[in-house]
Amino acid sequence: MGRPKPLTTVLMLTGLTLGAFVVLLPFFWMLITAMKPQADALQFTIPWDRLSLDNFKKVAGDPDFPFVMFFQNSLIVAAASAGLTVLVCTLGGYAFAKKEFYGKNLIFTLLLSSMLVPGMIYMVPQFALISQLGWINTWQGMIIPHLASVFGLFLLRQYIETIPTSLIEAAQIDGASELQIFRQVVLPLCMPISATLFLLTFLTQWSNFLWQLIVNTPDSTLRTLPVGLALFRGQYGDRWDLMMAGSVFSILPMALLFLVAQRFFIEGMTSGAVKE
Repeated sequence: MGRPKPLTTVLMLTGLTLGAFVVLLPFFWMLITAMKPQADALQFTIPWDRLSLDNFKKVAGDPDFPFVMFFQNSLIVAAASAGLTVLVCTLGGYAFAKKEFYGKNLIFTLLLSSMLVPGMIYMVPQFALISQLGWINTWQGMIIPHLASVFGLFLLRQYIETIPTSLIEAAQIDGASELQIFRQVVLPLCMPISATLFLLTFLTQWSNFLWQLIVNTPDSTLRTLPVGLALFRGQYGDRWDLMMAGSVFSILPMALLFLVAQRFFIEGMTSGAVKE
């Protein structure tokens, strides 16, 4: 394959630049609106001389809006859900990829088939189960129902299948237990795809609104940031400047996490483990 022609390169870079502009424009406008005074919040002009960080200080320090508590709750729920999901899916993926048991293929096919069912269908039975267990307004009610990720199981199973079975057999010959094999052989090789699944799950649970809304009563102290921002909108219906400031705060962890983990994300989605 020859080198791309200059015109092709220019057109490609122009397209990428326009695409990046379209994607980043809403975030830029959200940041600018968060820095505007209230009177200019809905104006399409940018008062560069009146931009300030006052709205961020108001949101973080508002006594009637416990922003810090909502932020901490979201961080706990997203991190715990992502970490436990990676552990559960890695264990399941290892079993389906490297172990033989009765009905393995049938069970895996049924699990994959469940991905065809819309997630909203599970909402009512999940809520009924959580209510029967007494997990309303609890951490476990917010975290545990999301740990069984069929997509994560599929992702880890496909990745672990690329790990040479000879590595596992060599560890067994050396006298390693199943736990040692999983911890010292499987987990290190799965690090790129595990980081990818952690990132995807964290982003999903950080922005999870509906489930966190229905498993917490209005007086709960465990409400997460998306739910808190919705309540914030009801309290300050016309304060778009403050709402945008809260939204900027809400996307910071996701942006920072992606910047830190993007190398693992790209590696996990494009490459396999060591091959024979």
